Amino acid sequence: MMCYVYILENEEGKKYIGITSLLPDFRLIRHNKGDVKSTKYGRPWKIVYVEKYNSYSLARNREKQIKSWHGSNALKKLIATSAGSSNGRTTAFGAVYLGSNPSPAAVSMKKLAG
Repeated sequence: MMCYVYILENEEGKKYIGITSLLPDFRLIRHNKGDVKSTKYGRPWKIVYVEKYNSYSLARNREKQIKSWHGSNALKKLIATSAGSSNGRTTAFGAVYLGSNPSPAAVSMKKLAG
């Protein structure tokens, strides 16, 4: 089962880290409709980061890792690297960007997921 770990951000700069088996763009629609209790307030949300995994357990482990960084420089750096020059390769076009220089943890998780 294909799963995605994603990070949302609202206009106030608040972030939400989640996991889904839906395409992240479809999950975003549910967040912005108010169907998700955790993000009902603070709408609208936008996707700022996505990672793709081949199994739920790998995606869940990565989600936990990223949530442990909440508010840290590691989380800010992860989002900042994905916000770099994408040359149009955004999640709307199905691209997933791990950054130009992912950490050893990201590389090992990518190898496990691939």
